[in-house]
Amino acid sequence: MPRRSVHTAIVNVWRREVGDLSNRNFALRLGASQDLVLRLDIFRKLEKHRGCVNTVSFNEDGDILVSGSDDKRVIFWDWQTGCVKLSFYSDHHGNVFQAKIMPYTEDRSIVTCAADGQVRHAQILERGQVETKLLGTHDDRVHKLAIEPGSPHIFYTCGEDALVQHFDLRTGAATQRFTCRSLDSDYRQTIPLYAIAIDPRNPNLFAVAGSDEYTRLFDIRKYKWGGSTGFGQPADYYRRSHLIGDEPVSITGLAFSDQSELLVSYSNEFIYLFTREMGLGPNPAPASPVSMGSVAGEVGSELQSAASPSDMDEDVNSGPQVYKGHRNFETVKGVNFFGPKCEYVVSGSDCGRIFIWKKKGGELIRVIEADKYVVNCIESHPHTTVLASSGIENDIKIWTPKALDRATLPSNIEKVMIPHRFRFFPFGDSHDDDEDYDDSDDDDVDSNGFSGDDSDDDEEEDGDGFDDSSDGLSCDGRSDSHDDNSSEVCADGDDDFNDG
Repeated sequence: MPRRSVHTAIVNVWRREVGDLSNRNFALRLGASQDLVLRLDIFRKLEKHRGCVNTVSFNEDGDILVSGSDDKRVIFWDWQTGCVKLSFYSDHHGNVFQAKIMPYTEDRSIVTCAADGQVRHAQILERGQVETKLLGTHDDRVHKLAIEPGSPHIFYTCGEDALVQHFDLRTGAATQRFTCRSLDSDYRQTIPLYAIAIDPRNPNLFAVAGSDEYTRLFDIRKYKWGGSTGFGQPADYYRRSHLIGDEPVSITGLAFSDQSELLVSYSNEFIYLFTREMGLGPNPAPASPVSMGSVAGEVGSELQSAASPSDMDEDVNSGPQVYKGHRNFETVKGVNFFGPKCEYVVSGSDCGRIFIWKKKGGELIRVIEADKYVVNCIESHPHTTVLASSGIENDIKIWTPKALDRATLPSNIEKVMIPHRFRFFPFGDSHDDDEDYDDSDDDDVDSNGFSGDDSDDDEEEDGDGFDDSSDGLSCDGRSDSHDDNSSEVCADGDDDFNDG
């Protein structure tokens, strides 16, 4: 395999030099190289938060990483240097669950949601000053928001109150909303929601999921907003056929690929990849696992033919691609695609590892030790082979393909499935105290909310960024001690946000 990979790389370089392979296609092939994935290694730890880091995301250019934490702060990072470009208090009264930069706003418009049920908008003004505004509220925790691709104004939120809200920053309020209802006989029952995602190829379509086995796909064009019913009718439903019955099931993560494939991460179960044709329709009737398997077996031949029987719970022709090996039980974990054409699937795990599978075929190719406790967030760089991860620890880790040797799978992956090795962190809660953040302790943020000139001493990372005394396999034996901050505050951290 290594020899073939080297030969392929040499051929691609030669084809590019003679004009047989465009620079764009060369970059795409290089970015999707399994060799690079196997060489991912810790590049830098970003350490400035004082609580669990619940969200990380890149801006459109990929030069800024934004993070939010249980400390209720939002931080802009120059991830390549480790500098804090901007740090400000979000004005949330609970843990910040998601923070995203709105596109085409020169990185000056940020939307956030949190455990307090609030949805807020932060604007970076001249000289790095930050102004926040309350846009709307949910009656319970708000785990995720989704920005309409290419829009500097429109985004959606979903919360544990089962409410989906549509925001337009031009009006500064929630303009459209509906409640997600159960498919059971008691239609008054609502479904607490943990995940929302918008199809990048068709922004009219978005999916939501939460505390039942269904992922609901909605089409904004088919809605009758403001009607007496107060909720929307899904255009389609997705569900793994065997997840039927009295056993409680929930979904914690959703992601769309650039081919409109839908990735669904189940709690205490596996990850599944659905194609559009695998939907059950707008009115799925109660069905047995046998009948549901026959419906799914009629579609999705491309993905199914790529999977081996060992990769599927049922017959190879009966359902979506499945990805196994990780454990998703303790927290609300995301799931994501990785690679220029979404060639890989990535997820965190309760064992503190990052898992990477080939999208086609579901082969597990990489397991990375990434957190002492739990990895919740994995974010892909928009243009290159870089990952950002965060979890129960207070830092963010940046992964780049800099290792000299290709990694191999550990022989004891099955240990992550031993239940007694894990401690339980309730959905949305933190193991840290949920006290208000004390601004007086933050020496790196002045009264206006932008970075000052003071910086911590920049320490060199060791080879792998982890304590060599730990084997990285167990989530037990939690320690309150952690290293000194290795990230520095840029002396000119507010220059990029200074119009003067």
